Amino acid sequence: MHVLIVKVSSLGDVIHTLPALTDAMRAIPQIKFDWVVEEAFTEIPAWHKAVNKVIPVAFRRWKKNILFMLFNREYKNFKKNLKSTDYDLIIDAQGLLKSGLICSMAQGKKVVGLDKESIREKAANRFYDESYPVSRQQHAVERTRILFAQALGYGLDGQSLDYGISLQQSEQKENNSGKSLYFLHGTTWQTKLWPEQYWIELANKAVSEGYQIKLLWGNEEEQQRANHIAALVPNVTVMSRLSLTEIAGQLLQADIIVAVDTGLAHLAAALDRPTVALYGASDPAKTGTYGKNQIHLSASLSCSPCLNRKCHYQGQDLNETEKESIFAVDPPCFSTVAPDRVWKNIESLTQAAH
Repeated sequence: MHVLIVKVSSLGDVIHTLPALTDAMRAIPQIKFDWVVEEAFTEIPAWHKAVNKVIPVAFRRWKKNILFMLFNREYKNFKKNLKSTDYDLIIDAQGLLKSGLICSMAQGKKVVGLDKESIREKAANRFYDESYPVSRQQHAVERTRILFAQALGYGLDGQSLDYGISLQQSEQKENNSGKSLYFLHGTTWQTKLWPEQYWIELANKAVSEGYQIKLLWGNEEEQQRANHIAALVPNVTVMSRLSLTEIAGQLLQADIIVAVDTGLAHLAAALDRPTVALYGASDPAKTGTYGKNQIHLSASLSCSPCLNRKCHYQGQDLNETEKESIFAVDPPCFSTVAPDRVWKNIESLTQAAH
């Protein structure tokens, strides 16, 4: 059976899809998948042995010039690639209008996705031949697993969670001396950023307890933050810019990971690395790191989680002294997720590992 998956972005969403492939492979051993994914994330599907071909798409780049997209050779080749195989089934695992459009361009016997009560953008449902209900209260990983199980006709009873990531030997964990603590400090929303002064305070505490700290980064802003932390704290290493596969190899070597709500945190969970994940504006119940040895620390202001990219909290329920304390932190909700609270949870993960 040859199935096309359309799940183009983001990093976390793509990683969340992997366990569904493992489930399908267990139930239908001869199944193989092709996968349409944003060009920045093409490494990820290739980590799973059920994936036959990765088809890159560049909507993030193309949408900057729609007319150029429609008439350039790259887009024409993408459409040709989509139509080159007659798939037994096409699964829209994204539930967006753009993913529905991609499904409509592909060649296949049947297109399926979430029903109108379950989907993110209802307009996408019009592209499906068949759709399935999946509770919005489920975590994103489980929602995708349930969608695949219904679409492919197998049960999930007793199926353990397995992201199915297979890396080459060069990316496997090495025998390093000392304890390693990785900070995943970069994310897209300002309201998801843990304050820099907190990273510095936590780094100083960790170094005093014998940890070697590694800082990863993906853009200039993150690199500047990493360099600033390293300049103020000894025994901190700022890594060079790495591919996703190289980052996965690094995370496999981590004893503990501290992460904000970012795609790399989901990669850490998929690799079964002990992680303390920090949530301010976002809600870990539905989209938090998902796997073994995961601790979620959520902000506890009255407005948390607000699910907003910008903070609108005015502190109306606070007196002036409380306001001064909370608004000394940006974003204010992270005043309730201080470094000492994070450190206690690092210690609990360390103890659990031993």
